Amino acid sequence: MEILLISVFSLGYLLIAFEHNIRIDKAAIALITGVLTWTIFVFYSDHHFIDEELAHHLVDIGEIVFFLLGAMTIVELVDSHQGFRIITDKITTKNAVKLLWILSILTFFFSAVLDNLTTAIVMAALLGKIIKDRQQLLFFAGIMILSANAGGAWSPIGDITTIMLWVGGQITLNIVQAIIIPSLVCMIVPLVYVSFKYRGVVIERPAIKSGDKANEVIPYERNLLFILGVLGLLFVPVFKTVTHLPPYLGMLLSLGVLWTVTEIIHRNKDKKQKHSLTVVGALSKIEASTIFFFLGILLAVGSLQSTGILNSLANILDDVFNGNLYIINIFIGFLSAILDNVPLVAGAMGMYEIKATGDFAVDGVFWEFLAYCAGTGGSLLVIGSAAGVAVMGILRINFIWYIKNISFLALIGYLSGAVTFILLQ
Repeated sequence: MEILLISVFSLGYLLIAFEHNIRIDKAAIALITGVLTWTIFVFYSDHHFIDEELAHHLVDIGEIVFFLLGAMTIVELVDSHQGFRIITDKITTKNAVKLLWILSILTFFFSAVLDNLTTAIVMAALLGKIIKDRQQLLFFAGIMILSANAGGAWSPIGDITTIMLWVGGQITLNIVQAIIIPSLVCMIVPLVYVSFKYRGVVIERPAIKSGDKANEVIPYERNLLFILGVLGLLFVPVFKTVTHLPPYLGMLLSLGVLWTVTEIIHRNKDKKQKHSLTVVGALSKIEASTIFFFLGILLAVGSLQSTGILNSLANILDDVFNGNLYIINIFIGFLSAILDNVPLVAGAMGMYEIKATGDFAVDGVFWEFLAYCAGTGGSLLVIGSAAGVAVMGILRINFIWYIKNISFLALIGYLSGAVTFILLQ
């Protein structure tokens, strides 16, 4: 069964990679792969066990999907009011290198405060307002994925894996000072490399078309939606910290507030104009395929977790590398580019107990390095992280294009940060 499951998962992964060659949307392939893996599993297991496992994974998947749906709607709502012009109008430079550094630093710190998924969605919307050329847009988007994942790794609320480790008691707020320097190195090394490549390059900005929605909203409405949108996103980690409820509830609450506000401020406008400026109109513009792609991928990975394949993999790593915590974590980072980092981290948390002292103590070297590797290793492939999957769906990034143009940059950043962490120890 294990061989058959891995084969189906690998074939699905391969077809997703060559989406543009076979001309089949990756969301369709992901859904087929996700359902097929569970279908195979059900023939080799008890139905009651499968039902329990599916129910368990459905909760986790639903949280991510609702979070993603809420965040994308809020971003689209701010965008429909031209709220991002407040930022884009202030970023006046057309120098590609300067723009890369400015946007990367913004992304890095926003990810730590919001989270890497939300920040990636915001930056994907922002880039379209700043960069006209399609290839330059995609390249900048790839760099933003690296920066978002690097920024999320050093914050307890910046990435789902750091949240898991924080809630599980493996790390505390000490993770900030332990990981921020390696994370900065992870972002800076690729930036320094591409700074030479883009030296002298000028970014052409898209023109604001006549009849754009900018003419349909007054400055007050634009500023109000931008402020409420940003505050709504910032509210999510605060909500999580105060209530200990899942982040998607905070995101849905923020969406509900913005929905109510837009209904009130546009209540006197005609139906057509109001439709484009409310949540109903925003929902019609969201890439639904991105949601289904997430669903399919998470279902497939969930089946590998439920069958014990991922846990077996964790045990194999421990045996092969003789318990060397640095090599194990670096390899987990590489695996998180292919598999979801959540079950990988969950496997590691289940494999190793929190000790009173040593590398496995609270804020021990193993747990801190695991947070870095699992958080940044997913950047190696575009579907290796939630941020990458979201941007891939929104901007239609090709899997092979990402490997050719971004994966090497992600690799040198990931390894440089890992070496920095080890040297700091």
